[in-house]
Amino acid sequence: MHSFFRVAISVGMDRGVAYSSARKRIRDGDVLLFRRGDGIVSKMIAVAGRSPYIHAGMAVWWHDRLMCVETIQGIGGRAAHLSAQVTAPHTTILVRRVRSRKFNRPAAADAMLNVIGKRYGWWGLFKAATIHLPIWRFLVKPDTDDKANGSLPFCSQAVASALRAGGVDPVPNLADRLTEPGDLARSAALRDVFILTSG
Repeated sequence: MHSFFRVAISVGMDRGVAYSSARKRIRDGDVLLFRRGDGIVSKMIAVAGRSPYIHAGMAVWWHDRLMCVETIQGIGGRAAHLSAQVTAPHTTILVRRVRSRKFNRPAAADAMLNVIGKRYGWWGLFKAATIHLPIWRFLVKPDTDDKANGSLPFCSQAVASALRAGGVDPVPNLADRLTEPGDLARSAALRDVFILTSG
């Protein structure tokens, strides 16, 4: 059975929750993990990250509007209505939440908002991808230094950095700049809340 469905069934989320019902249960700082289509790029990211999730964003409330703050290829950092994301064709969104009660949601949301308007972190994505290359992966040391991030962020790097701004490192033994959507999907610092469906 596919790992995605094992996760869904294990937490009683096999049918998902309609966005209209789930909307008010989503909080600032919740992590949004996306499965999208069957395109070649999606497949490559899924295989490299060992996860069906190929994109990450963060939920942020803007007054009474629920936004998905993200950085995406070809566009860069932006805030989009989560309602529009849910209805996009061939898209499934898993909502995950930080387990720690000490997590500072406003600080995480503010940090994530800082990516809006910034260019997409192609160089960071390239560096993260190289650790999956045969032979090369055996020649490089694991990068665990979050303070050395420095580059324009790609999607999951931005989310990991924002979570740390809120006081929680989602992947303690990996630098933000190497954190992929699959790492956030497996993070023990987060728990599954529900899968969003349109409606």
